[in-house]
Amino acid sequence: MTQISILGCGWLGLPLAKAFIKENYSVKGSTTTTDKKELLENAGISHYPITLETENFSAPVADFLAGSPILIIAIPPKLRGKNKDHSDAQNNSFVQKIKNLLPFIEKSSVEKLLFISSTAVYGEANAIIDENSPTVPVTESGKQLLEIEQLLVANTHFKTTILRFGGLIGPDRNPARFLAGKENVPNPDAPVNLIHLDDCIGIIKKIIENNVWNEILNAVTPFHPSRKDYYTQKALEQNLIPPTFNNENPSIGKTILSEKSVQLLDYIFIQTEL
Repeated sequence: MTQISILGCGWLGLPLAKAFIKENYSVKGSTTTTDKKELLENAGISHYPITLETENFSAPVADFLAGSPILIIAIPPKLRGKNKDHSDAQNNSFVQKIKNLLPFIEKSSVEKLLFISSTAVYGEANAIIDENSPTVPVTESGKQLLEIEQLLVANTHFKTTILRFGGLIGPDRNPARFLAGKENVPNPDAPVNLIHLDDCIGIIKKIIENNVWNEILNAVTPFHPSRKDYYTQKALEQNLIPPTFNNENPSIGKTILSEKSVQLLDYIFIQTEL
């Protein structure tokens, strides 16, 4: 039975861990507190309380990694709210937290690492984007995610695949509520780049099953209506106040392609209309 360690059993990591359990994998999962210990263990997931720190930390990382040839890092950088002016981004550096984690991974049984990243690394390009497109992130989280990608890919102790998700939707992430009631929203004609939780899990499982490593992959549903059309429709479907949009300035927005993932993984999207 193959064992997988999933760092971050939150919105994505917990249902992902449950999906692997159903496939007869042995799963170790981490959360930042002990609050979810019973929830994880009732699902058959071995629980480890781990909080990454920018300074040295004493979490049970070695035990969490022991015996696992595969590690999935599925934790968000959590920089946006705490560093709106980026003044203390270094104090909350996601990059530094991963750097502190690396010696533990290097000394462990981990041979393959999947890092969940974001299409935010492409910045605000007004173009059609694939994995060969320039990465010019403008947000603090996008910048740090790109730096971590480069850090992991350069490490020769394990094979790394980078998975760049678009906007995540699913349970507790209802697209109808993202912009409902907002006024003067910019970029009405920009395309949406979203992916449902079901497909996040499906693509990750395919990467593991097909042994696809040392790759960079986009994961966005091939469904790109304009922001105006999409969020207006979603609001109306749930009897919410539709957003109003600013049409004075030209819309800027990228269209993310996932053709490489589809071809390399032989993947068929589950949720195509979102």
